[in-house]
Amino acid sequence: MKIATQVAIRRATPNDVVQLTELVEQYRDFYRQERDDKTNQYLIDRISKNESVIFVAEIDGLLVGFTQCYPTFSTLSLSGIWLLNDLFVDPAYRGQHIADQLMQSTEAAAQNSGATRIWLRTAHTNAPAQALYEKRGWVQDDVFKRYDLNF
Repeated sequence: MKIATQVAIRRATPNDVVQLTELVEQYRDFYRQERDDKTNQYLIDRISKNESVIFVAEIDGLLVGFTQCYPTFSTLSLSGIWLLNDLFVDPAYRGQHIADQLMQSTEAAAQNSGATRIWLRTAHTNAPAQALYEKRGWVQDDVFKRYDLNF
């Protein structure tokens, strides 16, 4: 494990895309997705079109983690909500509360935007992430079932 001296959490910019692409590919590896040449352009599009909110954790100019959220809306709550779609910390930097700091920044930004909630989904086997969410006060949904239609 590499010891972080000073972690800065900030919103991603187009200048971060090269380093962020590698982190996203590591994240995709975790979920058994093949690496893809489209990842870089996907991130450029999300950032340049302001379609997602990406926070990065940076140590001495090196990006070591990120969250990516998609602001959307809820008819039931008649408000804005955020989907926290991605959270990842480089394995060499885990165990130093970096994911917790990323979550804190994400939660604050969502609340400051006027959103009334954030939701996410994670793998049933991802116990470390589930422990983090529960520690932060997130509650597992037992009301709604999830359905997907893949194309």
